Amino acid sequence: MQDPERIPVIIGVGQVNDRPEDPDQGLDSLGLMVAALKVAADDAGVSLADIDSLAIVDQISFHHLGKLCEPLAAAIGAKPAVNYQSAAPHGDTPVRLLNEAANRIGAGEIKLAAIVGGEALRTAAGRAAKAASGEDKSYNAVRQVATRREPNYAQKHGLSAPVDVYPLYENATRAAWGESLAKAQAESAEIWSRFSQVAAANEGAWIRKAASPADILEVNERNRPIAFPYSKLMVANSSVNQGAAFLVASLAEARRRGIAEDRLIYVGMGAAAKEPASILARDRYDHSVSMETSITRTLALNGMTAKDFDCVELYSCFPCVPKMARRILGWPWDRPASVFGGLTFGGGPIANYMSHAIVSMARKLRREGRYGFLFANGGFATDNHCIVLGNQPIAAASFPQDFDYQDEAEARRGPVPELVKDYAGPARIESYTVFYSRDGAPRAGVVVARTPQGARTLAHVDVSDAGMLAFLTDGREEPVGTSGQIVALEDGFGWCL
Repeated sequence: MQDPERIPVIIGVGQVNDRPEDPDQGLDSLGLMVAALKVAADDAGVSLADIDSLAIVDQISFHHLGKLCEPLAAAIGAKPAVNYQSAAPHGDTPVRLLNEAANRIGAGEIKLAAIVGGEALRTAAGRAAKAASGEDKSYNAVRQVATRREPNYAQKHGLSAPVDVYPLYENATRAAWGESLAKAQAESAEIWSRFSQVAAANEGAWIRKAASPADILEVNERNRPIAFPYSKLMVANSSVNQGAAFLVASLAEARRRGIAEDRLIYVGMGAAAKEPASILARDRYDHSVSMETSITRTLALNGMTAKDFDCVELYSCFPCVPKMARRILGWPWDRPASVFGGLTFGGGPIANYMSHAIVSMARKLRREGRYGFLFANGGFATDNHCIVLGNQPIAAASFPQDFDYQDEAEARRGPVPELVKDYAGPARIESYTVFYSRDGAPRAGVVVARTPQGARTLAHVDVSDAGMLAFLTDGREEPVGTSGQIVALEDGFGWCL
């Protein structure tokens, strides 16, 4: 029998939305974290002064605040022995911090931990717009972070922010699964419509209005194209002010504090693996070995299959991610793949989305079912971390555990093609996308191509060529796998049919 001092359980959860009419009156990211922690503490009936571990999800909306460890601890009246902030704002971070807290409890190092994150991107954008001079008042924190450094080879071809890159996976997986464009888009729309229904019923969601599959599919002024084949209602909504927090304690500590058994959520085993940081150093775009490893290893560690789960959260920054994940997990497409509402409707607070998912799953499991599965993804389809939660003990769970399964992922990885940056000649399309301006007009495009020798290279797309644009976007034939020519231009290399 396991020692209750070494069994981690979630005892309190909280999330907040901030919708100020005047952005100057809105909470910043630190303020959102404080508010979320107070809600979680009230939910558990504990004092934040008692925590001995504080873990913070890095934020980008108020980057000038720097490390928030000491300011946040002071704001909640805590002096935790363990106090740290994640090194970067990646989408897998909340699950990793939960797994780390479980490990510290399992090792007997701590008894009560708090994990929190917050992003005030809408407020930051509003303040930037008020302060801006001239006509350009646009503000995109995500793209600013992505382009702080000197543009590299991929960025010079338009592949800078996540919304630029994930379509490469969408188009490649569609071709690999033998689907038409219409069928692939219909699956995305069905999944996203169910997300909107979940969000509509979740008081913590940012957009609480259900959308039909037809609403998701119809491209119009309110649902403009972003990067082919994604429109606005298919991509993460970062224009939010949201904070979420959860408290983790040992089972023995929870009982000492008199927390009711039916409010305890047990933490199961987790597994993590990553893709190479460079998107051009991936072995393929129609599958992710790190995603597969993290999902299948988590199932094995907990001795479970998809049939054991009453609910799941499959990370949903863009449709390709939950579509790939559900196939690996074996989760039916016609069951909701979220407990929070997805990053479009629930909200996309950069790295902290999964904190909201954990909050929502804990609340759902308190009401119904037994077990839930959490799959987190971050970066450019880079970081993966999964874990299991339950409203009853998970027999296979034992902490501390090593959740790093990178070696296993590398053993599954196929050969990575050589990257050639100055190639001209015959090639075939490995994947591609087209980028759109805010008015819906195509502004640029990129083809990821393979040379006859198997090397990988990039080529610009001339979107003023109506025939080229139709070939890539009308769905009459599948562009992936077709052959063409890369030609040298004055400003780089271009793709020709």
